[in-house]
Amino acid sequence: MNQEERHTISILVDNEPGVLSRVAGLFSGRGFNIVSLNVAETLESGLSRITLVSYGVAQIQEQINKQLRKLVNVVKVTDFSDSDCVEREMALVKVQSDAAHRAEVLRIADIFRCKVVDVSPNDYTIEVTGNRGKIEALIDLLRPVGSLEIARTGVIAMARSKKGIKK
Repeated sequence: MNQEERHTISILVDNEPGVLSRVAGLFSGRGFNIVSLNVAETLESGLSRITLVSYGVAQIQEQINKQLRKLVNVVKVTDFSDSDCVEREMALVKVQSDAAHRAEVLRIADIFRCKVVDVSPNDYTIEVTGNRGKIEALIDLLRPVGSLEIARTGVIAMARSKKGIKK
């Protein structure tokens, strides 16, 4: 039986209406769920980068990547599944906390190098940036302190620079 794998894909596209819909349609048509999606303009005028994460069988993912490359508005497809890349995500985490737990929330935020971006008498809103594991660990530590509300950006990814050996 084929095992589902995590796939992080970066797609450079023309910034035009309908492109995102066609890209997402390729995934849903093959039964792949997109678990994270991020779209933003690039430095190059008229181009956007779509970064998405999905889970599925590698052979079907290869077919999707080939079909993505055939779409008219797709400039480049990079699948980071088998390569070394830097992945980051940002999350805003609102923690409802009473006075007895406020110091604990601030200590946890400091340990994870978070930024407190909003304070009210009943809660803190914390900004955290990092890989998925870091964000999940922070959420796990804050959950027992108080109720949470979370907004996440989704993954962005970029290939690591090649490190050559100088002779």
